[in-house]
Amino acid sequence: MALQTACASSKGVRRSNPDFNQRERLRKDRHAVRGQKVVYGRASYYGADFHGRKTANGETFDMNAFTAAHRQWPFGTLCKVTNLQNGKSVVVRVNDRGPFVEGRIMDLSYGAARELGALKDGIIPVRIEILRWGEDKAK
Repeated sequence: MALQTACASSKGVRRSNPDFNQRERLRKDRHAVRGQKVVYGRASYYGADFHGRKTANGETFDMNAFTAAHRQWPFGTLCKVTNLQNGKSVVVRVNDRGPFVEGRIMDLSYGAARELGALKDGIIPVRIEILRWGEDKAK
């Protein structure tokens, strides 16, 4: 009888919702700070319109190089970026600031986006692993 009562009364029991848990993890990881090793979020890319212009660290932007923009990470930070849709990865170096669009954690150069197979979609879900923190020195 006690077993029936225990099984029949499931009020107050919270079940894990994997979709909610994943969204919550992505929300928390959206803006990484120094010291974190892996973050998840959405990345976009930029290219021809900025090719040849100065980046935030003073370099000339080369749309075919494997570089990226991040709002906070130190210049020179090396990251392994993985496209979660197809598993392709590329190592990029942070040399610019951005993206300045809500919901995106990184802007990739055209070359990096091409390597990741992201040109068609434009915005992709990514896993970013910090390989080495930069020293934040502008040129």
